[in-house]
Amino acid sequence: MDIAAVRRYLVELQQTIVAKFEALDGVPFGRDEWVRPEGGGGLSRILEGGELLERGGVGFSHVSGTRLPPSASAHRAEIAGRAWEALGVSLVLHPRNPYVPTVHMNVRFFVAKTGDGPQAYEPGSVPMWWFGGGMDLTPYYAFEEDCVHFHRVNRDALARFPGLHARFKTACDEYFYNRHRDEPRGIGGTFFDDFSEGGFDRAFAVMRATGDAFLPAYVPIVERRRAMPYGERERDFQAYRRGRYVEFNLVWDRGTLFGLQSGGRAESILMSLPPIVKWRYGWEPAAGTPEAKLAQALMPPRDWAGRDV
Repeated sequence: MDIAAVRRYLVELQQTIVAKFEALDGVPFGRDEWVRPEGGGGLSRILEGGELLERGGVGFSHVSGTRLPPSASAHRAEIAGRAWEALGVSLVLHPRNPYVPTVHMNVRFFVAKTGDGPQAYEPGSVPMWWFGGGMDLTPYYAFEEDCVHFHRVNRDALARFPGLHARFKTACDEYFYNRHRDEPRGIGGTFFDDFSEGGFDRAFAVMRATGDAFLPAYVPIVERRRAMPYGERERDFQAYRRGRYVEFNLVWDRGTLFGLQSGGRAESILMSLPPIVKWRYGWEPAAGTPEAKLAQALMPPRDWAGRDV
């Protein structure tokens, strides 16, 4: 287990993604370095009011604590209350143009100590570790070629790990689901957690493959759609659908719950939320409109990577 190598990769990944979107937008990301009182800290890179990105956050964190919060140990009773350490890069990009989809990506590494005592790595203790991550796309106006491209890049990134893409895609469809609305958040992608199969080196390679696939999966969609003309109708529908994004993040997302329950920094945790959002009571788009077609793309989940375009 090489935590230093994981940290180096994550720091470089954040820098690479930020540099690419600074070039695409022409606006620099702000820097907000922070320290967590209980242990560790991070660097939040945030862009607001750009030409391309209405709001975008790319965060790196490396934090530790003496007692796991309930959200982290709900499925692992044996680690409840243990000391822990977590590293990750998490991003959400909310473009201004409604024809450019919102995107989320996260890669992370987690360690929980299984011995007794207050420190994460005491002599004689055996730490439990795992990787997690994935990415998912949330269009407002779904173009089939964009959905296919996003999923194919994710499939190809995991091709050297037989069977993982199918598993991770299914897990993504199941995880990013607004159960109170009975609808997906978007068109999916990949998602994995508690992953340590094959040992540290293999599991780390799976995480890197996921992180490295982000720019190839998303940037071509941005470049294809960013100049499409739009008006108030499209912006209004974008704000309405962003409401479903907010609902998922605040009601169902385990990462949000873990961050808040573990005393994390609220500004960094909630930078995933869009700047403008609307709710309407009982509203549905009129049949046959471009807005109504979104439901056809969302339901049911499908094998986008295998479709002909």
